[in-house]
Amino acid sequence: MEIERIRIGGVPVDIIRPEHMEQALFELLATSGTKQIVFLSVWNLLKAMRNSEYKLCLENASLILPVSKSIINGAVFLKKTKPLRYNPFSALILFFTILETRYKSLYLLGGHKSSLIESERNLHATFPGLHIVGRYTGYFSKETEKDILEAIFKSNPSMVLLADGIPSGVTWPYMRRNSFGSSIFVYYKDALSIFSKRKKRVSDDVFNAGHEIWHEIALNPLKIFLVFPFIWYIIVLIWDRLHSKA
Repeated sequence: MEIERIRIGGVPVDIIRPEHMEQALFELLATSGTKQIVFLSVWNLLKAMRNSEYKLCLENASLILPVSKSIINGAVFLKKTKPLRYNPFSALILFFTILETRYKSLYLLGGHKSSLIESERNLHATFPGLHIVGRYTGYFSKETEKDILEAIFKSNPSMVLLADGIPSGVTWPYMRRNSFGSSIFVYYKDALSIFSKRKKRVSDDVFNAGHEIWHEIALNPLKIFLVFPFIWYIIVLIWDRLHSKA
């Protein structure tokens, strides 16, 4: 696969061009065991620096796609290969388009019943060649989880889309990796809300400009306090830059 893995603050970040994604996905599907694609924000990068379980999940992920412009700028500041930034929603569309070409399968897990059903309906209409082999709502109990794990194992979908309502989010499939077949897991919290048209996705112009944080602050003003972890990120970059010259 045409993938280069760099590190920022000790956290892995992958570099792959969209035109190489088809080969990457099908090579992953050809290998045994649970695989995972992670959308990495700068906030999750900082989380990995202090959370060993999350860091271990990233270390074992098959593909780590940066979604924050700050990660791209950080790589440039550290004089590393410049990564390509992915919009999570656009990346999902790319994944589904690729999987549909070979009539692969998808399992939907997360959200509430209404958004899950509407998402499945819209995905069927948009990707008729992509077989949705199962679905289950999020916010499930520990007792119910056993049935979900069994359903995913038996259906062995090409990809499992995880959305809101999944306990521990990104680390959920990694901590249960021995319960699955050879599926690729992708977690994007807002996926089903967007596919069901219950939530409007950030526009391409806003995302490409790196201004999506202002959209998040408008929805939740308390996120203005993210300025403090961002200052820590700047300090980490400066430390890495100085350390690399030592």
